[in-house]
Amino acid sequence: MKAAETSQPTVQSRQLGTQLSGSMSFSSQMSKEDEEMSRNALSAFRAKEEEIEKKKMEIRERVQAQLGRVEEETKRLALIREELEGLADPMRKEVALVRKKVDSVNKELKPLSLTVQKKEREYKEALEAFNEKNREKVQLITKLMELVGESEKMRMKKLEELSKNVDSVHSL
Repeated sequence: MKAAETSQPTVQSRQLGTQLSGSMSFSSQMSKEDEEMSRNALSAFRAKEEEIEKKKMEIRERVQAQLGRVEEETKRLALIREELEGLADPMRKEVALVRKKVDSVNKELKPLSLTVQKKEREYKEALEAFNEKNREKVQLITKLMELVGESEKMRMKKLEELSKNVDSVHSL
């Protein structure tokens, strides 16, 4: 189709050249031929314009179809992304809730930990005082036992002496 269109202007330009070189007597015939050439040129131009418009419409339709497919793919990809995010952490809300509870318990544990440390210090001090008094008691009991033991020995000794005195008085 293009080769025919390309050859047509060349034929027309030859005809125009021959007509111009002819005599003036053919001027009426030339004007008819000129009109026909103009009509042919205009008709060829319109045909080209229509063909261009037709191709533009085809391209627009293809672009619209592509845009429609792109929009569908974009929606599909968005759904896939949402599913992926859901798979990444399906228990995100529960995890966040438990984390908040852990933080809350940590805040409650801090003062309790200080109280425990204070009570442990007091306990250690009381235990140390208790153990010190207990050691003192053991020392006193030991001393008491020694004193009781010595006292018994002295009493026994005195009793033996008195018994000897009684025996010696009795023997008299």
